Formats: sequence, C-alpha cells, structure tokens
Amino acid sequence: MTRVVDRGAVVGAYVGIGMAVVIAISFLLVIPIEIVFLLFGFPAGLLIGYYANARTARPDGSWPRIVANGMFAAAVTAATLAVLYLGIKALFFFADDGYRDASVGPPLVCQSGAGCVYARYTADPDLGPRLRSAGVADVDAFTSFYWTEQSSNAGYVLVLALVGGLGGTLAYGVTRPGRRRPGEATDAA
Repeated sequence: MTRVVDRGAVVGAYVGIGMAVVIAISFLLVIPIEIVFLLFGFPAGLLIGYYANARTARPDGSWPRIVANGMFAAAVTAATLAVLYLGIKALFFFADDGYRDASVGPPLVCQSGAGCVYARYTADPDLGPRLRSAGVADVDAFTSFYWTEQSSNAGYVLVLALVGGLGGTLAYGVTRPGRRRPGEATDAA
C-alpha cells in the first residue's frame, strides 16, 4: 500500500496499459477502425476503474481512497490510449511513401511523409473537396489541420477513458463486496 493508492491500483494500471496496447493494435493496426478505438476509451476506463479497486481486496475503505485507486489506474490507461493513438498516427504520417493498392490506382508521386499523406487525402473524391472547402490548400496547412484533428481525437479518448474510470470507481464504491451496512450484525460467535 502506498501513501496515495493501494498496490492493487498499481497492478490495475499495468493491466490498463496492456488493455490499451491490445485495443490500439486491434483497432488502429489490424482492423483500422478509428471510431471504434475512440469509443473503446469509455469501457476501458470503466473496467479499469472497477478492477483497480477490486484488485485491492479491501472490502471496507474510505471513498477518497477508492476514488484515488480507480482514477489513478484510469488515468494511466487513458494516457496510454492517447499516446498510442498519436504514436501510430505519427508512424503512418511520417512513413507514407505514396504506395497504393493497384485496384485504387498507381502509386502517388509525392514527397514522403506529409506530402504523400496530403496527396492521398486530396486524391480521395470525398475528402479532397472537403479539405479545399475548409481552406486547406497546401502541405503546410494540411499538416497543421491533420495534427489538430489527431490531437483532438487523442483528447476525446483521454476524456472518455477518464469518465469511464470515474464510472467504474463509483460502481465499485456502491457495490463493493463485504461492505458493512449500518446496524448490520457481525458474525462473532
């Protein structure tokens, strides 16, 4: 037990890191569905907020300690989700060399990195006109626009995981097993 959080909360934080890695690999690399990744922030926080307290094996405890345990693990999980999101986005942004599947067309002729990502987005019949209408007309404007959007999305997953963590913490606090209720007799025989 530490001064601020119980050992179970630290273990819960490590479990949250592992869960964030699995979610990121699953929904940003294997089956890249970004919205699913972002929405998974809430249930990930919910589970970790509850788990961190359940892991402490303390049926009785003060609300401040319960909240500290759950929110610590949720904050670590949320930060891991956000960092992984931005890291994977950076990997694909800076490593893009213009290659496209032959069914889409020939490889793009562009400067690796931001230039190729910009060329890829403007070649898309839906995204190209939308970018131009938003005032994005060159690689520098696109880079600024792109990273503003990605930072915003990282913020969303961060907030969703923290809100979920608070929900899981409160759920544990209300339903914790072995909790003594006022006026309840004890089994002292």
